[in-house]
Amino acid sequence: MSHLTCFKTYDIRGRLGIDLDEGIAYRIGRAFAQVLGAKVVMLGRDVRASSEALAASVARGLEDEGCEVLDLGLSGTEEMYFATTHFMADGGICVTASHNPMDYNGMKMVGAGSAPLDTKAGLAKIKELAERDDFRASSKVGKTSHVAQDARAAYVDKVVNFVDVAAMKSLKILVNAGHGTAGPTFDAIAERLKAIGAPLQFETLFHEPDGTFPQGIPNPLLSKNRTSTSEAIQTTGADFGVAWDGDFDRCFFFDHTGAFIDGEYVVSLLAEAFLAKNPYATIIHDPRIIWSTQDIVSKAGGRAVQARTGHAFIKQAMRDENAVYGGEMSAHHYFRDFVYCDSGMIPWLLVAELVSLHGPLAELVASRKTAYPSSGEINFTLDDPKAAIARVVKVFKQEAKAIDTLDGLGVDLGDWRFNLRSSNTEPLVRLNVEARGDAELVAQGVACIKSLLMG
Repeated sequence: MSHLTCFKTYDIRGRLGIDLDEGIAYRIGRAFAQVLGAKVVMLGRDVRASSEALAASVARGLEDEGCEVLDLGLSGTEEMYFATTHFMADGGICVTASHNPMDYNGMKMVGAGSAPLDTKAGLAKIKELAERDDFRASSKVGKTSHVAQDARAAYVDKVVNFVDVAAMKSLKILVNAGHGTAGPTFDAIAERLKAIGAPLQFETLFHEPDGTFPQGIPNPLLSKNRTSTSEAIQTTGADFGVAWDGDFDRCFFFDHTGAFIDGEYVVSLLAEAFLAKNPYATIIHDPRIIWSTQDIVSKAGGRAVQARTGHAFIKQAMRDENAVYGGEMSAHHYFRDFVYCDSGMIPWLLVAELVSLHGPLAELVASRKTAYPSSGEINFTLDDPKAAIARVVKVFKQEAKAIDTLDGLGVDLGDWRFNLRSSNTEPLVRLNVEARGDAELVAQGVACIKSLLMG
């Protein structure tokens, strides 16, 4: 029995030819079908050069277990989430490595109703079966049907219905697909908006899908990848800008000056917008930067619920709490009316509606940034993360007003707060610091924690 290293906390990710190849993809397909007892499975893939062959291998594995495979072709992860429920499939798989390096690929999976797989009863059992690689011939061989056109049309209907097109004003929006998977899906949405009279204009950047990623892997969370979007906004005079990662389940915003909007302020903005339409509703947020969102939700009469970082955990919390919206500062945004899953297309539509109704994006977030300044996420590569975090705990445990260990280490010191957690997918420790109205406290907090971590 071989040990498969591509299985992570809540999805599959690995180096091509080392952790993941076509043979492993085939075994994962068969194991997925067996564990879920699946008869119909949605299958999509991103634009990476290796994704088509890996998806074909997954399809063969599913077929050899007697499954009907409904193939979405080139598509975003969220299109697979939506289609799994729309077509009443027993599960869905998207072959994607999102923002990982060129020599990586992976898979994101859901069960029936687009529900996240249980890490023990679902993903762990799939791993166990795939590692055992002891599959017998099925009495029935399945087939693959291509449903991309019908699936995308239904998906576009769904996302466009999140906004009131009649409320939109004439806006120019800069969109940067980063040569990832977003371009064709965006075009379908833009075409529908034009047909129903939305007065929006679009400027596109790096729009054509290209699995060689000539501009580098699309990951706007990294500051070095934001310059092209910022400059294009200034050149075109756009009202705001949007950039996506490779499978476009994350979207990132820039205001009319080209300034990047940190993800936690987008979460606050969207939480407020949803509570205006859904009074007293529940909002899910991750534990890294929390005060701005908690303040907004409290003032709007809603209920803020903290959940562990990661799409599988947030999606489960969304379902458990029947939350109308959930957001992570890493630019994942989740919606009850989008099968409780994350979307990178719905948020920019919502922001276009908000800017139309209430004015420039920069002004919408300015007061939040002043009231609750934050550091942004700072990553540290450490030889001994546990020992480093223990040093931090030792220093702050006496003066802390509260210590939260739901996800990593959250320490509330009254006027400022920090969260320190190990990455689920990379060998990093991530630090986030926030304060109440005092940016200098943020800088001091970062310096203090950094010195403790580095020993």
